[in-house]
Amino acid sequence: MKFLIAGLGSIGRRHLRNLRACGEEDLLLYRTHQATLPDDDLAGLPVVTELQAALAHKPDVVIIANPTALHLDVAIPAAEAGCTILLEKPVSHSLEGLDELAATARRSGSRILVGFQFRFHPTLQMARDLIAAGAIGRLLVARVHFGEYLPAWHPWEDYRQGYAARSDLGGGVVLTQSHSLDYLPWLVGRVDSLWAFVTTLGGLGIDVDDTAEIGLLFASGAIGSIHLNMIQQPPGHHWEIAGTEGTLAWDNATGLLRLYEPQKQAWKEFFAPQDFDRNVMFMDEINHLIHIARGESQPLCTLEDGITALRLALAACESSRQGRLLRIE
Repeated sequence: MKFLIAGLGSIGRRHLRNLRACGEEDLLLYRTHQATLPDDDLAGLPVVTELQAALAHKPDVVIIANPTALHLDVAIPAAEAGCTILLEKPVSHSLEGLDELAATARRSGSRILVGFQFRFHPTLQMARDLIAAGAIGRLLVARVHFGEYLPAWHPWEDYRQGYAARSDLGGGVVLTQSHSLDYLPWLVGRVDSLWAFVTTLGGLGIDVDDTAEIGLLFASGAIGSIHLNMIQQPPGHHWEIAGTEGTLAWDNATGLLRLYEPQKQAWKEFFAPQDFDRNVMFMDEINHLIHIARGESQPLCTLEDGITALRLALAACESSRQGRLLRIE
């Protein structure tokens, strides 16, 4: 199976390492040489600098890991070629072109997996199963806190030049850290409407939003909120979901999921496997991608799911601009 990787920043390099760890060696790199990482780990790998030339090699799988605003420049031609695609999150920086991508994929049979890796987190999957089994009853309220510090993300580069800090590349905290805009609806259900404050508070010298507070009304009647920032030290990523029969709480730092059972007035704990680390999610994602390419699985996170998360992200930014509640179509 031949893999084409488009974009060799940190996430592209991670996918490259993980493909090699899976025993995949038929690898081709499409790059524009804008990555700020050294090229030592790319030595000996074939490199193509024009997309059509890269696709002429007839890759089975295309991994799209270039900056957000450039995703569709690669995704649409790759879908036209019928490739299986791993499209990094968010799927784009706007909705423009996504209908074309979806139609092209339907026509060619291209299958698209969106790279929201938290769907592969073992205790998030446990939480989804517990909610589906009614462990906390009817869902009432949910809150996510996801704060990080942008200058610490990629210490090898000037953070102000990275894609997350640049509006022209589709940066900003709402788009870049849109994980919870995918996994919270995955856990709780469809979002009916939202409001948001999206702003720049951190004094980091960037031209994008670095902080957001998003309020959610779910179609079920449950309410929720998501706090995002990339100005917080130390980082913190955790959530709570409360229902009529108990509460679930999760902490990304430890992977610990807790279930409060009112009848026992006690917390039950669910741990990630002992050997779990962050890269396990990405390894599971790559293995899933390989199964999709072989026709053995359907994408766990579809293009439609990715577009839904993008709609929420864009609606949050628009709500903040307009200063009002917005319905989600």
